Amino acid sequence: MPLNQIGQIALAVSNADRSEAFYETTLGLRKLYRYGDLVFFDCAGIRLMLSPPEHGEAVAVAQGAIYFRVADLLRAAADLAGKGVAIESAPHLVAPMPDHDLWMAFIRDPDGHLIGLMMEAPRGYAPPG
Repeated sequence: MPLNQIGQIALAVSNADRSEAFYETTLGLRKLYRYGDLVFFDCAGIRLMLSPPEHGEAVAVAQGAIYFRVADLLRAAADLAGKGVAIESAPHLVAPMPDHDLWMAFIRDPDGHLIGLMMEAPRGYAPPG
């Protein structure tokens, strides 16, 4: 039986309250529920679980990234910057694909986990301004 659909992604966080506020209020994810220090969000059908690290270990960062699709990358980056989020990498073209252009920007959550914002734009897209 092949595996193909992700049901849940777990992300270790050092402070459940701080991370809950960031993911719910700053990023605007829909919180499903909280159970103790476990916080669950819906990401278009994939559940994101924020939890303390196992066995009291320190939170490890820079081991990967979560990428969120956005309809308007410039607006998403500007909205987050307006909420005080540091834009680590401004919106930029990553790869021209055969049927679209892939644009990305990057931020970090309170624990330093990398979060990518990605937009699949029409070929030849040029941001306004």
